[in-house]
Formats: sequence, C-alpha cells, structure tokens
Amino acid sequence: QVQLVESGGGLVQPGGSLRLSCVASGSIFSINVMGWYRQAPGKQRELVADITGGGATNYADSVKGRFTLFRDNAKNTVYLQMNSLKPEDTAVYYCHAEILSTHRGWENYWGQGTQVTVSS
Repeated sequence: QVQLVESGGGLVQPGGSLRLSCVASGSIFSINVMGWYRQAPGKQRELVADITGGGATNYADSVKGRFTLFRDNAKNTVYLQMNSLKPEDTAVYYCHAEILSTHRGWENYWGQGTQVTVSS
C-alpha cells in the first residue's frame, strides 16, 4: 500500500525554475534514501540527485549548482528545487525511495513520473 506521488512538473522557459515534490504514503515504518531520476525520449534513465536520511546529498554533474534536493522527514516528502533550467533538462522525472513498510522488508518504490519541459 506504499505509494509515491509526484507533483510540480510543467512547462517552463529556459532559465526558469520549478520545484518538484514527492510524498510517500501508506504503511511506512521508515524511509532511507530518497531521490529523483529522469528519462528523456530516446535516452537512458539517469540519477539526478538523492539524499540519505541523515541529509547527505549526491548530484549528477549536469545539475550541480542548479538543482537542490532536500527532504522533510516528518512529512515523508522530498523536494527538488530546479533553477536555471535548460532545454537539456526536459524529461520525465521519477521519484524513488527505499522504504521499510510495516509488513514487509526494505523495498524500492517509484513514482509514476512527472513531465518537465524546458522550451521557449
């Protein structure tokens, strides 16, 4: 019954900003790593950024200095603040989380994806 629900995607001009949100809900006991991946048409899925429960972050080189990942553990939510967006950032963005449910062990969960389009 665990689900990840993403929001915040949309159409933005180059240089603009968006904030993506991902909320984990259901029978959750604990969440370890949370993060975002993206996949552009015809391209391989790639890690954008992730964050541990202790707050340690990891960013892809292509987004360093432009994107910021942070989480609210009390709300089981992770945010991706995207600034100075480029057309190359256009992709479907997927939330990912490693979750310990109340009735199962540690498992990887994925959101259904939210479209980000950067175009003039």
